[in-house]
Amino acid sequence: MAELKSEETGEKKSLNFIEQIVENDLSNGKNGGRVQTRFPPEPNGYLHIGHAKSILLNSGLAKKYHGTFHLRFDDTNPTKEDTEFVESIKEDVKWLGADWKDHLYFASDYFDVMYECALKLIRKGKAYVCDLSADEIREYRGTLTEPGKNSPYRERSVEENLRLFEEMKEGKYKDGEKVLRAKIDMASPNMNMRDPVIYRVAHIAHHNTGDKWCIYPMYDFAHPIEDAVEKITHSICTLEFEDHRPLYDWVVRECEFDPAPRQIEFAKLYLTNVVTGKRYIKKLVQEGIVDGWDDPRLVSIAALRRRGFTPESLQMFIDLCGVSKSQSSVDYAMLEYCIREDLKLKRPRMMAVLDPIRLIIDNYPEGETEYLDVDNNLENPELGTRKVPFCRELYIEREDFMIEPPKKYFRLFPGNEVRLMNAYFVKCVDYETDGDGNVTTVHVTYDPETKAGTGFTGRKVKGTIHWVAAPYAKTAEVRLYENLVDEEKGVYNKEDGSLNLNPNSLTILKDCKVEDSFGEAAPGDSFQFVRNGYFCIDSRDSTPEDLVFNRIVSLKSSFKLPK
Repeated sequence: MAELKSEETGEKKSLNFIEQIVENDLSNGKNGGRVQTRFPPEPNGYLHIGHAKSILLNSGLAKKYHGTFHLRFDDTNPTKEDTEFVESIKEDVKWLGADWKDHLYFASDYFDVMYECALKLIRKGKAYVCDLSADEIREYRGTLTEPGKNSPYRERSVEENLRLFEEMKEGKYKDGEKVLRAKIDMASPNMNMRDPVIYRVAHIAHHNTGDKWCIYPMYDFAHPIEDAVEKITHSICTLEFEDHRPLYDWVVRECEFDPAPRQIEFAKLYLTNVVTGKRYIKKLVQEGIVDGWDDPRLVSIAALRRRGFTPESLQMFIDLCGVSKSQSSVDYAMLEYCIREDLKLKRPRMMAVLDPIRLIIDNYPEGETEYLDVDNNLENPELGTRKVPFCRELYIEREDFMIEPPKKYFRLFPGNEVRLMNAYFVKCVDYETDGDGNVTTVHVTYDPETKAGTGFTGRKVKGTIHWVAAPYAKTAEVRLYENLVDEEKGVYNKEDGSLNLNPNSLTILKDCKVEDSFGEAAPGDSFQFVRNGYFCIDSRDSTPEDLVFNRIVSLKSSFKLPK
């Protein structure tokens, strides 16, 4: 990480290696001082947190250097692509705050340009039509230690190649019968340079171009052309494309694009103990183990959004992970740390009872209700206060009362006094149980002089518990999420490659009681439930009549940022 001194403040600022390249290009006047980046997803599935890194990196560079950010769908493979994924990707990118403005493109918009580039290569003697099957091409390709051997069709004349390629375009050949290959070097130490296939026959309709084409370009041929056409200056991709860079540069050079985009590779983002593979997620969806690509236990961007993560928390997470060329894994706990940090001062702290039992204040006037002033967030006075109803009959958490408590249990038990949060001291005088011995109701008395905010100092209590007024309470479903996979066993079963699923990844609590202030909340809104964690209203299943909350994250963790 290089350090540069800011002209405005004199402070040193750290630059990652990509920023160093960009700033060096700018100082040398390369690309006329332009910075143009892009995020080029293939619309064949939902984006996940790894894509978020690429989105925020590319859009962040464009923003930092007053450049332009493009969103481009790499839709050159109609067998896997769908408009459903196009729309979901647009929504995800927009939600993350990456603004492509009017720079939305489809690779398929350039099919005519790619076709002309292919013709140019044929005319230059740099491409030929090959009749070898896919298996035969693999055989001829050689190995990492042995050179490949030339296709018997490699020396076809320019005229013959032009005729055959035109016939491929006209639909005269079946899928796989012929391909167009770049003519480079079958002895190259880089396998990607051994006459790669750049066009194949595929008789299938395309979501954007319909039935216009029955030949489609391969990714390694299409991608550099797309970048060059859009005048992308820095084509940023992940490390697995490093070996493809010579082919990228070859295509740009031989197709005679000027200026030429520069490909730069960075390390992928790997999260520990999460499922990102599309094949696995698809199986989980199909088998009903998760309720869709946006199930809050997944790490697709749609799932994280539904879970209650914020764009700001993901930006913080990506910033903490940094940008480098070295592969590493990041603990999911760091992501949880980021959402806690983002929400703790932004969201109101509300009262919700997840496992309720009744609490009756025997000496409180029957039929009376008073409204208490409650701070929305003690650490952030700017969030103001709200009125919360208080009356004779309340709900408290089951775990906040014990008949025979252990040592250092400071909550309610027979004879003990605690504070009801934002209200009064109450003392337990009795309790009721059902036929199985489970506590159903706790009876207490209150001391009117101990009202919160009055400055009472007559005596102290060690415990404070939260509550919800029973007559005003709303009933809600609360979903508690844990990791989808068994963290001790790891994500994948080594014997058969299956997923090691955690059977307790979802707990559904059906009869939770929340304060009536939630009546005005909308899907996606998030809150801190006092003492219980951060929660959001589920964007899919919740209604004003039947509230559904997702736990985003618990309140505390042992995780600490690495120094």
